[in-house]
Amino acid sequence: MNQSKTDPRILRTRKLIMDSFIELSGKKEFKDITIKDITTEAMVNRATFYYHFEDKYDLLEKVLSEVFLINLNGEIIEENELNADKIVSIFLAITNFQNSLSNRCHRGYEETIARIIKEQLEIMFYKMLLKRKSVQDDHALKITAIMLSWGIYGASEEWRRNSKVPPEAFIKSVIPHIFEGIGTNSKN
Repeated sequence: MNQSKTDPRILRTRKLIMDSFIELSGKKEFKDITIKDITTEAMVNRATFYYHFEDKYDLLEKVLSEVFLINLNGEIIEENELNADKIVSIFLAITNFQNSLSNRCHRGYEETIARIIKEQLEIMFYKMLLKRKSVQDDHALKITAIMLSWGIYGASEEWRRNSKVPPEAFIKSVIPHIFEGIGTNSKN
């Protein structure tokens, strides 16, 4: 019988596999985790694993995306106002996510992690911008979402590498400059 993806048993099995992977990632390097390790930990067979995920790289991406979205908190995404508090919340979610990964097995996968964070931020910013603006210039909104996502991700990377202050103090110090602009006229 062909069951829907929203079937609670399917969702439960998917979560079990993901939780097992997270558990294993605390014990082993990603490169050393095998499908057998994951299926043994989750107590499912290989076919069940491959029903849900293409391979362990697909699983890694799905786990990172879901964990990041949980860190972002649904209410941030649902609100349409982009203000200072929202920027601080998003920045803190990113830095908390990066800190939680620093103790895990994802060394060497920084590019994957960066791509996932930027993609999720881009989607979130684009949805927020769509709620505020007309769709007359959809291309400009997409570019704006890209700039916002890369900018806030870049700031989180700078904080992680060089900052001696807590992430909230770091981002709050630049908020006035973000919302006031750089003090130039946008027209030539």
